[in-house]
Parts: sequence; structure tokens; C-alpha cells
Amino acid sequence: MKISNTHTRGVLIALAGTTAWATTGIFISVLLNRYQLAPLALAFWRDLFIAVVALAGLRVLRPAALRIGRKDLPFFFAYGFVGLATFNAMWTYSVKFNGAAVATVLAYSSPAFTVLLARVVLGEALTVRKLVAALVCLLGCAFVARADSIAAWQVNPAGILVGLGTGLAFACYSLAGRWSARRFASSWTVTAYGFLFAAGGLALVQRPATLFSMGTEWRGWALLLFLALGPSLVGFALFTRSLRDLPASTAGLIAALEPVLAALMAVVFLGEQLVQMQWLGAALILGAVVLVQLEAQPSVSTAVQEPAG
Repeated sequence: MKISNTHTRGVLIALAGTTAWATTGIFISVLLNRYQLAPLALAFWRDLFIAVVALAGLRVLRPAALRIGRKDLPFFFAYGFVGLATFNAMWTYSVKFNGAAVATVLAYSSPAFTVLLARVVLGEALTVRKLVAALVCLLGCAFVARADSIAAWQVNPAGILVGLGTGLAFACYSLAGRWSARRFASSWTVTAYGFLFAAGGLALVQRPATLFSMGTEWRGWALLLFLALGPSLVGFALFTRSLRDLPASTAGLIAALEPVLAALMAVVFLGEQLVQMQWLGAALILGAVVLVQLEAQPSVSTAVQEPAG
């Protein structure tokens, strides 16, 4: 089956963004443990730094991309204030209620949600291949995150609902990003204003005692700034850009490679070891991504194109 150059470009961009995301865990772990930064405070500062820098960059390099109208505000409210902010907040509490392993699996229920919702919201084809790939991906995430044992799932119903809400929130973020490609000339416009609204949403749940808990620890602030402007901004910007070339369901499955890449980085840089089931999980996720790529893709003429200018 012939796959268009546009589709190939989208896959490569999504892979690059997912790789950038995979590095964030190292920095987040240091900020939470060494500098005792509260999770919601970390999410707020990260989103705010991304928004400020992205908006400043557009002001200098592409001021036309800053122009949005009143009719765009409902989209950015849903995309940033509800989507990104909700995802960040629910992810934090899912880890708290469920533990990191189960929280990771529940968060990567997002490909299944995306496959189903993309059919309703965007009219994307709902195929057996996509459904099988989503289920295989979820199973692979369970193995990689070491959540394949019964003991890991001793959680309360509220924790499960919060965790599934994380997957649903990320699916909505992916769908909104795909839809935005039809409306905005630049993916940077979506990234900049999306994170501005997300920071606004997270600002409502902050406490002064935790918001400024790092005080004058300039190394901690520098690390937080690097986290925001390095892997976070690059990851989200690239993933949003990939949605111009890929169906949301395909991009969501590629994003599920993040725990695999993070585990491999831990092996290379931290000397950690993967057990046999984790390697199996990695192979299943990779297989799910390859499976969905084998499906016939739209030609360049029918794919979403980035407008000129």
C-alpha cells in the first residue's frame, strides 16, 4: 500500500515529539523529589513558561500568527483550559491514587478513546485494525509499566475513574489538535495559546505555600525552565504539528511509544534493567504502531495541508 510523503512526515514528527516527551520524566522526578515542588505547581509553572516563551517567539518571528478572534476563544478554552489543564491535573492525582505503573497504563487508554471519538468527532474511519492496535498498545503499556500483576491493581474505583479520565483528556487534546489544523495557519498559534489557557486553568488550583516552595533555589528554577522550554515545548509543539499530517488515532498510537522510549533511556543513562515482560510490552507497543501504519493512508491531496503564510 502506498503511503504518502505527507503521512511519512507526520509519523517522523510525531516520533520526534514523543521522544522529547520521554525525557521529561527524569526532570520531573528531580523537581518533585530533590526540590520538593508540588505536582500541580510544577504543571502550572511548566505551562506558563511554555506559553510566555512561545508567545514571545511568535511576537518576534511571526507576529501574524498571534492574531486570533473572539470566535476562537471557545476552542482555546476547551483545548487549553479544559484539555491540557485537566490532563495535567488528573495525571497528577492518578499517580497519587493508583501509583505510577497503573497510572501510566490508564493514561495510555487514550489511543482507544481517540480511535472511538475520532470516528464521531472528525469522521475518521473506525477499522478493526485500529481497534486491535489500540488494545495491543494498552496491553504493551501494562507490561512496560510493570502493571501486569494483580497486586498492582489494588486501587479504589475513584482512582480508576481518574486514571481513565486522564486517557480521555489526552484523547480530547489529540482530537482538538487535529481539528485545529483546519482552522489555524500555524501549529505554534495552537501551542502558544493552548498553554496560556492551560496555565490559567491550573492557576485556579494553586496555593501560595506550594506555588513558591522552591524559594531562591535557582538551580531548581533553572531545571524547571529547561524542562518547559526543552522537552515539554518541543514535544507538544511537534506532536501538535504532526496532527496536520496524521489522523488523530494514528498520532495517539505513536504517542504511546513514550513509556517504551523512557524505559530505554533509563537503561542507557541510568543503568536500569528491563525484565522480560517489559521487553515484551515494548515489542507489543511497537507492533501496534506498525500495524496501524500498514493501513491504507490518504494521498497528499486529501491530507490536511498547512496553509501558506
